[in-house]
Order: sequence, then structure tokens, then C-alpha cells
Amino acid sequence: MDLPSFWVYVLYSLKDHQCYSGTTNGLVRRGDQHDRGETWSTHWRRPLVLIYCEGHRSKIDARGRKKYLKTTKGRAMLKYILRDSLEQLKNL
Repeated sequence: MDLPSFWVYVLYSLKDHQCYSGTTNGLVRRGDQHDRGETWSTHWRRPLVLIYCEGHRSKIDARGRKKYLKTTKGRAMLKYILRDSLEQLKNL
């Protein structure tokens, strides 16, 4: 069984309680970059928590999924499936 080559991920900021979505071909490496503040778009929003990820075989599929997750429907879907996790994180 092959592991996915590309990942879509969603981070939750414990500072401003907002979500950030991205794509990568190295989920652990990218997470470490976010944690160290090496990513311009999230360095001021730390600390961050990985709340969602999904694997894809193609970069195009991963980018398409990320684009969907940024739409109103995509955000609503994430809020629905992660409702318990988001509630717990807001109370930290």
C-alpha cells in the first residue's frame, strides 16, 4: 500500500482562534516549519495545532481540495466535522 504523496492540512491558531489551510509533500517537515515560525503566513499566529489532514496522490488534487476548503461550503463542512475538537480548543 502506497502512502499519499501530497497532503492538505488545516492548522488552528490558539492565539487568534482562526484556521489556516495548506498543502505539502512533507507533512511532518511542514508542521515543524510552522512550529518554528518559518512560515510567513502563520508565524505571528503561533501556537498552532494540526486539526485536520488528508492525503492525495496528486498535487493537483491536493490543491483543488485546499481551494474547496477555503470556500464557504468547505469551511462549513470543516466546522461541522471538527465541531467537538474546535470547541475543546477554544476553551484552552
